[in-house]
Amino acid sequence: MSLLKSASVVSLFTLLSRITGLARELLIAYTFGASASTDAFNVAFRIPNLLRRLFAEGAFSQAFVPILAETRTQKGEEATRALINAVGTILALALSAVCILGVIGAPALVWLMASGLQESGGFDEAALMTRIMFPYIGFMSLVALSAGILNTWSRFAVPAATPVLLNVAIISAALMSAPISERYGINPIYALAVGVSIGGMLQLAFQVPALMRIHMTPRIGLTPTAWRTAWQDSGVRRILKLMAPAVLGVSVAQLSLLINTQIASHIGAGAVSWLTYADRLMEFPTALLGVALGVVLLPQLARAQAGADPQQFSKLLDWGLRLVLLLALPSAIALLLFSKPLVSVLYHYGKFSSLDVEKTVSALACYGVGLMGLIGVKVLAPGFYATQDIRTPVKIGIAVLIITQMLNVLFVPYFQHAGLALSIALGSLVNAGWLLIGLKRSGRYQPSAGWGLFALRILIASSLLGGGLWWASAHFDWVAMAQTPLLRIALMAACLLCAAIVYFGALRATGMNLKQTIKG
Repeated sequence: MSLLKSASVVSLFTLLSRITGLARELLIAYTFGASASTDAFNVAFRIPNLLRRLFAEGAFSQAFVPILAETRTQKGEEATRALINAVGTILALALSAVCILGVIGAPALVWLMASGLQESGGFDEAALMTRIMFPYIGFMSLVALSAGILNTWSRFAVPAATPVLLNVAIISAALMSAPISERYGINPIYALAVGVSIGGMLQLAFQVPALMRIHMTPRIGLTPTAWRTAWQDSGVRRILKLMAPAVLGVSVAQLSLLINTQIASHIGAGAVSWLTYADRLMEFPTALLGVALGVVLLPQLARAQAGADPQQFSKLLDWGLRLVLLLALPSAIALLLFSKPLVSVLYHYGKFSSLDVEKTVSALACYGVGLMGLIGVKVLAPGFYATQDIRTPVKIGIAVLIITQMLNVLFVPYFQHAGLALSIALGSLVNAGWLLIGLKRSGRYQPSAGWGLFALRILIASSLLGGGLWWASAHFDWVAMAQTPLLRIALMAACLLCAAIVYFGALRATGMNLKQTIKG
């Protein structure tokens, strides 16, 4: 499967995931608005997600995929299967302990994440929902193991489609269980927490048939003897050794999220939710481009590294970076200049007030400043992980964490919750720039010819796109148009369609061969 086709498959299913995720957020916004209860749910949901990114999709995948690809290339299928069984056994044992501790220590975790909920309300709700949702981290860590295997076998579709099931489970829980909960005097927001745990279980079950088709379903040992054997496996030891700096590296990003959530919880009721709603819209371009490219590039880069092919390694990175500039820059401009129409059309219904629109718009515009960096990191970081150099991104991440928190001190007093988004955005730009410099200095990446003209064409097209979106955003009263929702939706769709036509038309007029650029 070609890189373009692989990235397209991942992007397609990621788009479906983000659409259902947006539908989930729209339903929550319509039903609960931005309140202490929604803050409680968002905080509780962030706790297992934080641990998932820390130990599963983050540090684990960064260490596991390169070792798995190397084992498959150099030692064959039987050795690879033995490694998968050993890793699955250790992972299941560790997750069981983590889930038990998480359920017991939920109030302490909520206090560490958002102690401000004690003042604004929702602390007890958050603690209970954390307990309900904690098994989700166990399911999702095993999902990360399965996804790493399938991606190494270039089976990208199933892992990319899996997150849809979480959103469907939460939406179903909200629609079916929330009315029942309300009838019996139970806060209906608890139904969302139940949906999260069910969604995690469904995602794991969905991966199993795909693993069976490639005969790589992990066999998890349940006895002390199996645990000792798995622990002594040389591949497991190498993965754990790589995970140590990777955990530190991912911890930096998650520590930044924890600090920002803690600060937001003290700003007042609704602040955590405004940032969450803005983050959901930012995740569209981040996931469609950044996540898709990262998922596809990591095993390909690891294969080029294992095959001692530095030219192919550099060519892969160059292709990814050109797509980042081609598609992420116009997306960033849209988030920055067209944020009010986006938020108004998508969220301004039910209990989501005009004040919520204003607060979410300010956060989304600030996030847009750093979209290029957020997506760029997804492409550049695999350039280090594929060579099993995890220490360099860790060092850069620690420095970026310090810079981000210094920016919080500067921005939050003036911009409140939007200051948190702006600090993250600027920090991501620094992170991406630092990683790029590191790859160039190490010789792993050498830019191909033609970058200057390529960038100039994109800047010209982006300027035209930005001017049109700015005019459309300022010319219409998008909040007042809530009385005519269908007209508002049609107008936004027309504006975005025209912007896309102007952008790609301008690129074509300046002589860019889009087909050749996208194929690489």
